[in-house]
Formats: sequence, C-alpha cells, structure tokens
Amino acid sequence: MHRKMGTTRGTSAATSCRKVFIVYDREALLALVRHRSLKFGEFTLVSGRKASYYLDGKQVTLDPHGAKLIAEGILELIAGRDMPEAIGGMSIGADPITASVVTMSAVNGTPVAGFMVRKEPKGHGTNQHIEGPVKPGDRVVIVEDVVTTGGSSLQAIKHCEDYGLEVTGVIAIIDRMEGGSAAFAKAGYKLSSLLTIDDFGIKPPEAGE
Repeated sequence: MHRKMGTTRGTSAATSCRKVFIVYDREALLALVRHRSLKFGEFTLVSGRKASYYLDGKQVTLDPHGAKLIAEGILELIAGRDMPEAIGGMSIGADPITASVVTMSAVNGTPVAGFMVRKEPKGHGTNQHIEGPVKPGDRVVIVEDVVTTGGSSLQAIKHCEDYGLEVTGVIAIIDRMEGGSAAFAKAGYKLSSLLTIDDFGIKPPEAGE
C-alpha cells in the first residue's frame, strides 16, 4: 500500500512510527568526500571525457558514516516538496544510496520505498528493468552518486517511464557541473545535488578556460 504526503505507508506497525528530526551535516559530508573520494591525476570518465580529477562515489556511499550523511541530505531535499513514493536509480551505483535512504526514512518515521533500475532485464521472473515495491503511477525520484553529463540517469528515467512511474526529479551526491543539469532541464527534469565540484574549489572545464 502506497501513500501520499501526509499519510503513512504500510501496516499498523508503520503508522506507529514517530517522526524523528534529522539534521543533515553538509560540512561532514564535504570533508568525507574530500578525504575518501576525490583523487587527482589523469582519468577517463564513463562518458568518455578526459579529466584531471576523479570522484569515487562508492568510497562514501559504502562507508557507514557516509551512507548516513547522504541519506540525511537526500531526505532533507525531498522533504521540502511532495514526498515521492519511492527513490532509486541505475544499478549498481545508485543501489547503496537507495538502501541508505530507505533505511533512514524508516528511522525518521517518514518511510520511502526503494527500487533498482537494471541496465538489462534479467531474462527470467518478471523480466523487467525495474525491481522493487513500486507500481505504475507512483511518483519517484532518481538518485545517482556523481553526475557528469547525466546520461546514466536519463537512461534510468526512460526505463522508469516505460514501466509507468512518474519521475519528479533527480538527486545527485555531487554535480561535476559539466552539462548534466542542462541535459536534465532540456528533458524536463530538475537536478538537485548535495554538493558540487565548486565546493572543492574545482572549476568545470568551461569555467576554467
């Protein structure tokens, strides 16, 4: 059973959940990303672009403290608008983010379901791109660790909409500020992020030339 903003999802056990006030510590997440994820050198990104730095998101999304900070930040972002029925994104990068948000949403007393988007159907069972407790018509938010051009999440959005989900926006941990936000806007979606590379004193290519 799914809920809209202001009602509670699930059984009587869920309705007895108390809302907990969570404070997102942005500076702690910034310090953790700087310490664990940010690397300098010569790198080739998934998009094929060359870069002088790399953000290894899984060093933070799979870190216990990092997972908690990310979940708190995302819950703060989605609490300011109509709460979605679920959050999720392209496997495998989005999976630890989704799991963290789902868990912390229950702790917070504002439960949100999660889902995964497969790049290819698994070939048996339901044989769908979408896995998880969602149904056509549900409002969902796409999550991603690092956004560069936005290609991965745009693909996830397509699979979600083919399934019948209503995508209301995209949330990234870090925006590299290299065209992803514009690509989402052109497709009709808003990108929000917990951090941008500007927070680390790094300028995007077009701004640094």
